[in-house]
Amino acid sequence: MSFAIRFIAILMLCASSGAASAATDRVALVLGLGAYQTIEPLDNTRSDARAIARTLEGIGFDVTLSLDATGDQFRQLMDDFAFRSETADLALIYFAGHGVEVQGENFLIPVDAQISSNLDVQRQSISLKQMLASVENARKMRIVILDSCRDNPLGDAIDLTTSTPEPSQETDQATRGGHGLAPARPDRGTLVAFAAKDGQVALDGTGENSPYAKALIAKMAEPSLEISLMFRQVRDMVLEETNNLQEPHTYGSLTGIPFYLAGAADGQVDISDISGQAAWAAIKPDQEDQLMALAKLGDTRSMLGLAYMRLNPNEGRFDPEQAVAFLERASAAGSAEAQFELAKIYERGTGVPVDQARALELYRQSAAQDYADAINDLGFMHYQGGLGLPANPQKALELFERAADLRHPQALFNFAALIDDGLIETKGPTDAADYLYAALRSGSADVLDLLTTRPNMFSLQTRRALQSRLKDVAFYDGAIDGQFGPGTQKAIRLAYGLTD
Repeated sequence: MSFAIRFIAILMLCASSGAASAATDRVALVLGLGAYQTIEPLDNTRSDARAIARTLEGIGFDVTLSLDATGDQFRQLMDDFAFRSETADLALIYFAGHGVEVQGENFLIPVDAQISSNLDVQRQSISLKQMLASVENARKMRIVILDSCRDNPLGDAIDLTTSTPEPSQETDQATRGGHGLAPARPDRGTLVAFAAKDGQVALDGTGENSPYAKALIAKMAEPSLEISLMFRQVRDMVLEETNNLQEPHTYGSLTGIPFYLAGAADGQVDISDISGQAAWAAIKPDQEDQLMALAKLGDTRSMLGLAYMRLNPNEGRFDPEQAVAFLERASAAGSAEAQFELAKIYERGTGVPVDQARALELYRQSAAQDYADAINDLGFMHYQGGLGLPANPQKALELFERAADLRHPQALFNFAALIDDGLIETKGPTDAADYLYAALRSGSADVLDLLTTRPNMFSLQTRRALQSRLKDVAFYDGAIDGQFGPGTQKAIRLAYGLTD
């Protein structure tokens, strides 16, 4: 099959309406560590974890609760959760226990750690980087909550600022003498929430739960509360309870998709299954006011939400010019998603004159920040010669590969098809199968539909390689024959996240 013919098939994916959904769309791992064997034990962490687990279960999460995990158990929990989170829309980790900063990198300490040096901390603990890696492939939203900013449990026995033979690779080497944690730098679409701002120490409180856990329990279960506002209200509750001694803080940013952690309240629209513009339009007026206040403080996600509200033609707030103003502010502040949305507006001429040069500039700015949608769209433009670009299929292939490696669902399928067509000299059927498997795990209903109804669009070698990939993860135990019968079809659905 030629590139052009297969490329048309790829474009058709944009209009496909696959309706399959994963069996569990929200998963959580809750860890409470208190019975430390060689360092100071903690009183509230396990009760905090139990209470958080109950709260999350009550609002529909599939929760794994672990208390007093050893190092080996901790690592296994991370590995298992990483696999589960791939087919979830939202993956959340809550950790209550000892955490320390060593040379600008954060480490969460298991209960059996035997620590006498910084190197022991690094070798025996779980780094925040590892924790972030375990949620990074969730489909829509990733949240890590650390209720672990208590004072240095190692006392003065270890100088946490002293370098070790295996130093941290974290770029920020600033330290705070072992108090609190270092600032987090998660990837886009991931939020890291600290019980106390970097450099501060969290309080255990005087009751069964810490001030931070109590605030989370109260706000997580509140219906129709947009998630970014939820964390803002948690912050305000903790500041009030601790007389401004403890200020929770969040790092990173969620995507521009609005989300109610506890679902919609009675009489409110459920935003979980509707498009971004319509979902933002369903936000209650009082929360729009809060978003406006956050936008004035420079919060780019709030600017995005306010812009989406004003881009919905079915809404009384429809105002493309005001939407452009919000997006311009967010773009100037460095929001890759705002740059991408603004590029589309200048390309179409929605509320502004058509400006192809400005659109292309914005697409490139967004792509330079590894925003996969922008990279994928630039691939189409380079292939077709859009926005005044000369047709350049080789550049298009490079962009499709880059978007695929960032787990863009459509690009994953695109690149698998291009490999299968023999257009990528350095890759073969095994690589094509890996990209198809990743597309299934990323939640592409289009790919699920195509592999179910039209598997023969791929070569026999690629189909066999996909069966082998499915066997490697124990989804398939049949013959590696390239024939997609009932066993292979069941394995494909399991890879997607369906159990029926």
